[in-house]
Amino acid sequence: MTGDDDTKKVRAGRRTVEVKRVDKVLFPGDGGAKEYTKGDLVDYYRSVAAFMLPHLRGRPLMLECYPDGLDGPRFMQKNTPDHYPDWITRYEVPKEGGTVCHTVCDDTAGLVFLTDQACLTLHRWLSRTHGIDRPDRMVFDLDPADDFAEDSAEDSFAQVREAAELLGELLDELRLPSAPMTTGSRGLHIVVPLNGHHDFDEVRDFAKDVAGVLESAHPDRFTTAARKKERGDRLYLDVQRNAYAQTVVVPYTVRARPGAPVATPLTWAELDDPELDARRWSIADAVEQARTNPWGGLLDRRRALGPARRRLDALRG
Repeated sequence: MTGDDDTKKVRAGRRTVEVKRVDKVLFPGDGGAKEYTKGDLVDYYRSVAAFMLPHLRGRPLMLECYPDGLDGPRFMQKNTPDHYPDWITRYEVPKEGGTVCHTVCDDTAGLVFLTDQACLTLHRWLSRTHGIDRPDRMVFDLDPADDFAEDSAEDSFAQVREAAELLGELLDELRLPSAPMTTGSRGLHIVVPLNGHHDFDEVRDFAKDVAGVLESAHPDRFTTAARKKERGDRLYLDVQRNAYAQTVVVPYTVRARPGAPVATPLTWAELDDPELDARRWSIADAVEQARTNPWGGLLDRRRALGPARRRLDALRG
């Protein structure tokens, strides 16, 4: 970085991006959590960009912004503001009564610019602009049944871990490649790469039926009930993000939580780590985890759902 004490010019690929108020605290050091500034966040996103951009390019985004840091107001941004520079990619999506002009982040400069806008967390579509109605990812969102109180966090994550392991075994049986990711918040995502030949309704229906198999096998532990009052202490197998215009957190994005935890890919073997929880990695060490290439060639193993659907239907009887 170069510049005066308040504004820095950051080289990012072929561009230089001006970052204002680099010393502004975005993550206060409350309750023993480490304090991080906007400059720290810029440094993190520059460092992790090579690992993060393959999960970002060509995807419409919803941006979670905190102009005054974690303790200030939050807003979710879908439409790209007029003041964004021309080199920021935009993609217009039709909606009832108009359109939404989403931001698309294609390079490191885009990541740095969005950080300057106090965007802490990036949420992406499961489809790309060249096939906007056909997702190339399927996601199962596994959150603990309770409110993740500190005194029950370990038991809650054990519930998530169990669900992830059983889901992974079922996906293996269906011959679908998959991998886990900490959300940086409360639970895990299980991600399945698809070939982009199915529409959102097909993908969501398939995911719902997969979750239904687990629910039927373990009705006391898991549920597909969307209403909280119907879940009890069972873990919710959430597949609702597999729908048009829904978003999920991007791998390696920072979450708006004390200590700046990061949504981080991991291997199935790492799921057995007794120290693992949803906030295992932060901007202090997520880059080191990224360098281990935990998902290997997962995203090159995209699958059609036809054969898996036949296997699933046979399991369901």
